[in-house]
Amino acid sequence: MKSFILLFFTLFLSLKSAFSQKPQKLSSNQIFEKIEKLNFLGTALYVAAHPDDENTRLIAFLANKVKARTGYLSLTRGDGGQNLIGSEIRELLGVIRTQELLAARSIDGGEQLFTRANDFGYSKHPDETLKIWNKNEVLADVVWAIRTFKPDIVINRFNHRTPGTTHGHHTSSAILSVQAFDLAGDKDKFPAQLKNTSVWSPKKLFFNTSSWFYKSESEFKKATLGKLLSLEVGNYYPLKGLSNNELASMASSQHLCQGFGRLSSRGSQSEYLEILKGDKVNEEASLFSGINTTWSRLENGSEIGLILEEIEENFNFKNPQVHLSALLKAFVLIQNLKDPHWRMIKEKQIKEIIEACAGLYIEAVASSATAVPDSNIDVNFELLNRSNANVTLVAVRSYPSENTFLKDIVLATNTKLVFKEKIRLKEINYSSPYWLQEPASLGMYKVSDSLLIGKPETPRPIRFTFDLLIENIPISINKDIVRKYAEKDKGEVYEPFDVLPKITTNIKDKVLLFPDEKSKKIAVEVRAGVNNIQGNTTLNVPNGWRFYPEKQPFNIQQKGDRQIVFFTIYPPKNASEGTLKVVALSNDEIFEKEMVEINYSHIPKQRVLLNSEAKIVRLDIQTAGKKIGYIMGAGDAIPESLQQIGYKVTVINPALINENNLQMYDAVILGIRAYNVVTELKFKQKFLLDYVAKGGTMVVQYNTNRGVNVLAPYTLNLSRDRVTDEFSDVRFLNSEHPLLNYPNKITSQDFEDWVQERGLYFPNSWSSDYTPVLSIKDKGETAKNGSLLIAKYGKGNYIYTGLSFFRELPAGVSGAYRLFANILAVGKK
Repeated sequence: MKSFILLFFTLFLSLKSAFSQKPQKLSSNQIFEKIEKLNFLGTALYVAAHPDDENTRLIAFLANKVKARTGYLSLTRGDGGQNLIGSEIRELLGVIRTQELLAARSIDGGEQLFTRANDFGYSKHPDETLKIWNKNEVLADVVWAIRTFKPDIVINRFNHRTPGTTHGHHTSSAILSVQAFDLAGDKDKFPAQLKNTSVWSPKKLFFNTSSWFYKSESEFKKATLGKLLSLEVGNYYPLKGLSNNELASMASSQHLCQGFGRLSSRGSQSEYLEILKGDKVNEEASLFSGINTTWSRLENGSEIGLILEEIEENFNFKNPQVHLSALLKAFVLIQNLKDPHWRMIKEKQIKEIIEACAGLYIEAVASSATAVPDSNIDVNFELLNRSNANVTLVAVRSYPSENTFLKDIVLATNTKLVFKEKIRLKEINYSSPYWLQEPASLGMYKVSDSLLIGKPETPRPIRFTFDLLIENIPISINKDIVRKYAEKDKGEVYEPFDVLPKITTNIKDKVLLFPDEKSKKIAVEVRAGVNNIQGNTTLNVPNGWRFYPEKQPFNIQQKGDRQIVFFTIYPPKNASEGTLKVVALSNDEIFEKEMVEINYSHIPKQRVLLNSEAKIVRLDIQTAGKKIGYIMGAGDAIPESLQQIGYKVTVINPALINENNLQMYDAVILGIRAYNVVTELKFKQKFLLDYVAKGGTMVVQYNTNRGVNVLAPYTLNLSRDRVTDEFSDVRFLNSEHPLLNYPNKITSQDFEDWVQERGLYFPNSWSSDYTPVLSIKDKGETAKNGSLLIAKYGKGNYIYTGLSFFRELPAGVSGAYRLFANILAVGKK
């Protein structure tokens, strides 16, 4: 029972939004809304595959209109997508998208859950998805989510009956949800989970359908006639001054790295739900029809309901404090509930209400944003009782460090209590995303601690429990430690407090390329997590590689300061690749981590610990032409990648392009989705094509087919064609084509070891002016010949490619570099 209770305690704490580090300051309206939610005992779980798949309209409706506890289970963290606001991809992109989901939930009122599934990129069929994911483990995670969240209703975003019609991850999320709906209540399925939770059988399973899943509105109505529950979700919330649609728009706009910022909307809006399992419903029924969502569903709960209903009916918006006595009475009754699941949920909810009605302000602020294990930190505490209630601070306890400070201080009305304590950080782990702490497979993250599975983020490293007496009723309130400071141009700023290593190291370039036998000097940054740290750094390199010197000393006096040390790397004569690792040693301790900071204004600052390493590649490559102009699109790391193999790359400001200043370049490259995101290009296309006509080489990387019509000199129709199997065969349409022979002879070996995909958004039709070079296809599909097209235009060459160079070059894929070098060399022989 102890482990069962601990599970729920940690689960609910971890499901709070990352924005919980800023203290809640609830208005009377917000207090009343929380009381309404306290009085509703129903739970809904929405299930889909990725960040941005969730229907924020329905989540906001459930959480704010229905007042249900509402969760969104995203099977992945969106690691395989693209980033429109920065250069982070893969694991770091997953960290950003996790925080964007938490930001969305903080607006629409939902909670966030995950599985261990790794978003490996676009998948065309659930068979492929469930082969790359460990189907049994992801299914277990969905069962775990149902057993711990205990929803009365489950809603799938996608249709489990139409495999192959949408992203394989989408259909897989629905397939697994349908299976887990039945398995979660079976004690013989995944029995190890029952050490920390209990079986649970939801009452209803729905599919959140719409005309989007059909060819037309009329076909949708015909296929679903009499089968749907219709919900009006365009309602208005006077207490918020917002409509449900506005809340939903604000929530989905948090997905900025996917370009989801959008205008808010208002007015009538319908959502449709098809019942898949459970009691049949009609169009007039409610989602929770037939389900007891009142306090009477719990043994000894009716008395609590009577108390809280009276508060809700007679709520005093001018002076919520008048309800404290009744709330405290209900709180004591909730503590005595026999149902541990609802007891934990409702105890947490009513504590927030009591804290707000008593006008309590409680905060624990660290003197620094970071610390190291087994160190002391100074913590400043502030408590304020802004009501007339009798409140006493009995003690302050820290977790997991077992520090207890007995106080027994009466909090006089509107008299601030401040004090400082020194906390010893004993037996504390580093605070970094838990799913990145062990090596992952292509399809799965490894998480050894089963109690962490499903959590949106790692629980904060230090939490304080404030033991209070409010009107002589013992009540304990938990707060995470934060870092607070002021900036002149921002005002008051909060950020998370993290526990980090004493030393972290960093190699700027995650792929080090050696196009010949020449050595390279590399810089290793050493960063101090404490004052006065000394030691040595060294490298581990693959067989055949050498470095000098054997070690480099460092001596850093101030925490947060950095020192750069240099090593010279000597590659082997022949092609080779492997991993270079950085090791720092100090006082017999070994440090092998890099600390990456992610800092965007719409999410809390993130500090991520990764292995301090880089891929090193000895390339067999030749180049022709050196001066490259690069026009950035949605963001990629290709300019840095090309510089490593000897190109001089200049990033061009599109606004400054004119009829003369492109002629200095041997080739001009447009970054991914440039025509989608750089509006200036439609005014500069004439200068780009003039550059080609005069003998230049212009390389356009993939764009989506939405609103793009100026990217080519001849007819070129973009489509959604893509080849997602990175191991698929590549056929040469003309093996003698110069692009495949100069300055490097391209063979099938150059298409080995590609990552995530071959390419995307290939043209599916084009004029005879273009010559297709490659033919690629996924299993069971027709060949796609539009991945690499070249056309003569005037004296120069125009090249369009949907091949995923933006993934392959930063990953150090040798063959991709050789092919890209040939693209840049067109016309140079």
